[in-house]
Amino acid sequence: MAAVVASSILITKLQPIRVLRLSVTSVQFYPKFITTTTTTTTTKRTLMACSLTSPNLGLTLPASIEPLKICLGAKDVDALEWKGDLLAVGVAEKDMSKDDDMKFQNSILNRLDSKLGGLLSEASAEEDFTGKPGQSTILRLPGLASKRIGLIGLGSSSPSITAYRAFGEAVAAAAKTAHASNVALLLASSQSLSPDSILNSVSAIASGTVLGMHDDLRFKSESKKPSLKSLDIIGFGSGPELEKRLKYVEDTCSGIIFGRELVNAPANVLTPGALAREASQIASVFNDVFTAKILNAEECKELGMGSYLAVAAASANPPHFIHLCYKPPSGPVKAKLALVGKGLTFDSGGYNIKTGPGCLIELMKFDMGGSAAVLGAAKAIGQIKPAGVEVHFIVAACENMISGTGMRPGDIVTASNGKTIEVNNTDAEGRLTLADALVYACNQGVEKIVDLATLTGACMVALGPSIAGVFTSDEALAREVIAASEATGEKLWRLPLEDSYWESMKSGVADMVNTGGRQGGAITAALFLKQFVDEKVQWMHIDMAGPVWNEKKRAATGFGVSTLVEWVLTNSS
Repeated sequence: MAAVVASSILITKLQPIRVLRLSVTSVQFYPKFITTTTTTTTTKRTLMACSLTSPNLGLTLPASIEPLKICLGAKDVDALEWKGDLLAVGVAEKDMSKDDDMKFQNSILNRLDSKLGGLLSEASAEEDFTGKPGQSTILRLPGLASKRIGLIGLGSSSPSITAYRAFGEAVAAAAKTAHASNVALLLASSQSLSPDSILNSVSAIASGTVLGMHDDLRFKSESKKPSLKSLDIIGFGSGPELEKRLKYVEDTCSGIIFGRELVNAPANVLTPGALAREASQIASVFNDVFTAKILNAEECKELGMGSYLAVAAASANPPHFIHLCYKPPSGPVKAKLALVGKGLTFDSGGYNIKTGPGCLIELMKFDMGGSAAVLGAAKAIGQIKPAGVEVHFIVAACENMISGTGMRPGDIVTASNGKTIEVNNTDAEGRLTLADALVYACNQGVEKIVDLATLTGACMVALGPSIAGVFTSDEALAREVIAASEATGEKLWRLPLEDSYWESMKSGVADMVNTGGRQGGAITAALFLKQFVDEKVQWMHIDMAGPVWNEKKRAATGFGVSTLVEWVLTNSS
């Protein structure tokens, strides 16, 4: 990542069962054999990745963690009669209003309080619980079938998808604290939701809970087993639409957790080769809809990928160019898409080495966060199997290191479309790898491309840690992707592609330089990428340098997966 800027080996696979009760299961995802297709050969080999079966630098191997298994169910059951460890109620501020007799005006809270002999009203007042976002109180009160009841604040009278997802995360936190095995959740005002709102709310709440229960403990010497075994969602009804939505939640969460764990894995475990093997395993497991092509350095050279190979030249770990192709199991293909992810498994900065406070060199394992989003989406798509859409998942995986064979400031490199680039900063390497990846994507005959990258510190400065910047000159594509992000609760903000800023990217000896001035750095980076996209192809760049990482949790977020999956489904028939 330029100036500032995400991988794992345990992949979670979520298995459904036939009734309206879906099992969210994380399993080890390593087949004994994988098939790797190159441009010249197809070979079957035993998987002996250093990231999986033999120690690499530091003798580090991820521990074998018991898979996370959560049964998701939508039930028609009275909250007063539900039996389990924790009944969690999502409460908006308006739901806490009381009449002159200090009784809840909300019907669900009123019934619960009556069953408890007024203790719920009394306890919530003592705890000063008002339904504000972030508030929660867990009470153990006699009188209900459940052992505990929890009130969790939703905030305003019209909670957003983000608020519902936060509710699910709060339920997960409460379940961990209470060591609860069986949890039910409901909204105090679910009856006011429209049919579409019910599906979106259930999706956000369920995904928030599942993801909130996930802890990446593979690299800790001691680990605790997750306590939550079942999650019942009550008060929303039941039926095939809810069943379908819960299946969608588990498939998407599977991809998000995979993406998180890819980003979390350290660079001495997740090398470019290990990332390629993870991608190949997706194709191996979902071989009814996926094919994999992994290009080595020589094959990339034959395709003229001088820009990508220059970045990889200094590392002892060779580059691996990853291309997964999804085709639906049946029916015609009506749309062809490409998802391109930046895949720097570690970024030292090269000769422009990252130094000084705030350089984040210790976190540069997350510089492959774009590839994690792309491969996480691939895993989810392999389970969902949408019709009518062909999707290419492309990652130019490598490391940006320092050695006598490495790229130097002032070098001129040639991309696969023939354009020449004067390298004025070796720490602006991600765009050099993406240049050849974008040319390759266009050559697949796709109509739309979305690339994701932890590309610039400038975007982090502009938008902070929670929002990704998006760049596109295509209005229709902007509407599609932003609508997908709004449906999933991921935050995107559109920034301008200001053509006049290209003046700072001109070189006296080559077609362009790879960095402009400090001002507008995220914009000039996007303008650079634009030079490698066919004008006939709809293209969007997402700079996710901020939201790839949760600094408070010191862990990856899995950002981008859910938006990409939703966008692909939007383009399916």
